[in-house]
Amino acid sequence: MQVYLVGGAVRDKLLGLTPQDRDWVVVGATPEQMLELGYKPVGKDFPVFLHPETREEYALARTERKTAPGYHGFAFHAAPDVTLEEDLKRRDLTINAMAEDSEGNIIDPFNGREDLEQGRLRHVASAFAEDPVRILRLARYAARYAKWGFRVAHGTHALMKKMVASGEVDALVAERVWQETERALGEETPSRFFEVLRNCGALARIFPELDQLFGVPQPRHHHPEEDTGLHTMLVLEQSARLSPDTRVRFAALVHDLGKGTTPEEEWPKHIAHEHRGVALVEQLCERLRVPRDYRELALIVTQHHGVYHRAEELRPSTLLELLEKTDAFRRPERLEQFLLACEADSRGRPGFETQHFAQPGIIRQSYHAAREVDPGELVKQGFSGKQVGEELHRRRIAAIAAARDTVPSDE
Repeated sequence: MQVYLVGGAVRDKLLGLTPQDRDWVVVGATPEQMLELGYKPVGKDFPVFLHPETREEYALARTERKTAPGYHGFAFHAAPDVTLEEDLKRRDLTINAMAEDSEGNIIDPFNGREDLEQGRLRHVASAFAEDPVRILRLARYAARYAKWGFRVAHGTHALMKKMVASGEVDALVAERVWQETERALGEETPSRFFEVLRNCGALARIFPELDQLFGVPQPRHHHPEEDTGLHTMLVLEQSARLSPDTRVRFAALVHDLGKGTTPEEEWPKHIAHEHRGVALVEQLCERLRVPRDYRELALIVTQHHGVYHRAEELRPSTLLELLEKTDAFRRPERLEQFLLACEADSRGRPGFETQHFAQPGIIRQSYHAAREVDPGELVKQGFSGKQVGEELHRRRIAAIAAARDTVPSDE
């Protein structure tokens, strides 16, 4: 019985990072032996155990065989005669197919260390093509390591394109797509995730609403980048710089989906794209079973980002309406998320990345002014029933108007 540290923990140590999780492979053992040693079984499809003290995962060395399309179409074989190299061979990328023994020696049968040093994301074996989730995982690693210049190996890119052409990607289930997407949104360069998917053709199959944005022009005087798809990627990058909140980043990602359905004869203008985008965001969220908090913010940003951009010219009543539609008085954190996603939209254009924009200050100032109007005070003054709401509305508009006479504070 031999125990090895494997996968991401080995990779991260070689990169000089602190491993977040440690996984172990046990070679030459049976489930019965693991139970006798006090390990707790957790695996359903293959033997995985929790260490009795550290609670870290220890899996028996195993091989796998493709039996049906999709993520679940595998049969696993775990036995004492399965070698470490056989176990490592079934892994997705060479940088994840390394192990470390108890003496600190690195076992690297597929040259993962060299790929790590060269910034190369390369598949271990042709079995990569049997699991479509691996395309998503590779794209996520590309987003994680983009700052170090990691690129997809040519052979791996060609294999991914074949997987898309064969329809293997179509077998992906919504839960796994969203799980990998949410994790990718949390990486330092989330746009790389979608760029890798687009380059191999997977974006059109998994996120068709996003894919159709590429090649759609916008007015050049507002958008030097012109292409809507490129703008979307720039906005996503700016949202990542402004906030670690993946809900903000998702809202930034989908805010312009409506531009993908603009009739060509209207290009480069996109009249009412906000309204058209709402149905597309709902469609995407429903298909991928996106959590409610992500969906709600994305819909608010999609529908109202155009109003946000006109904040300097809005009447006080319209500013109050915007605050009410973002549910700012009950959920002030939602307003902040909305403002961050919209600010990312402003900055997601070449030359505008560091520019100061007045809109966040104006809207925050309006919110703080309107919030000072106390509904309880109105009741004390004799207002009741419907009158309270009407007077609250009137006074909030007046408070916003009075605040507009002062200069909005800088961000």
